[in-house]
Amino acid sequence: MAEEKNLIYRILGEEKNAFAELIEQYKKLVFHIVFRIVKDEEEREDVCQDVFIKVYQGLKGFKGDCKLSSWVGKIAYNTSLNHIGKRHDDLWEDMGNREVFLESINGNGHHPDYIATQSNYGKILRSEISRLPEQQKIIVSLYHFDDLSYKEISDITGLPDGTVKSYLFRARQTLKERLEKKYKSEEWLN
Repeated sequence: MAEEKNLIYRILGEEKNAFAELIEQYKKLVFHIVFRIVKDEEEREDVCQDVFIKVYQGLKGFKGDCKLSSWVGKIAYNTSLNHIGKRHDDLWEDMGNREVFLESINGNGHHPDYIATQSNYGKILRSEISRLPEQQKIIVSLYHFDDLSYKEISDITGLPDGTVKSYLFRARQTLKERLEKKYKSEEWLN
């Protein structure tokens, strides 16, 4: 928190390159949120720029009630939703390794980031994730791919912690059931 306050103080004091540090620190989070919500590739960069403009403009009002990352994430989330008129689209990396995929279905496998670095099976998982209700897609993404806590996701989405946990649980259950039902009889799942 002290580092965050120092960075904000430096930005507000118009120290050269201080805001560039903030962008560098949070661009991955902003890109992950924007890229999973905004479908149009050409619009994504504009939305990311809008997010950082809003962050800069809002820094004077940042009270430090939550982590700076949660605050920036919330701005990215709301800006993206506003941009697309509350329509969502998620863009998932290809995921692959058969064994890792099977373990992930059963909930005892590798972290989704590891799966995301693999190849083919992600298309299957991506397809199933895209069928989830919109809020569940976002929460799955923020939790598993951005490694955010329930509290941080709650701060970003404005949903209570319990609702975030519930959505995440339901999303996992739905994915597990769909994937087991759809692919259990397939040879590659045996």
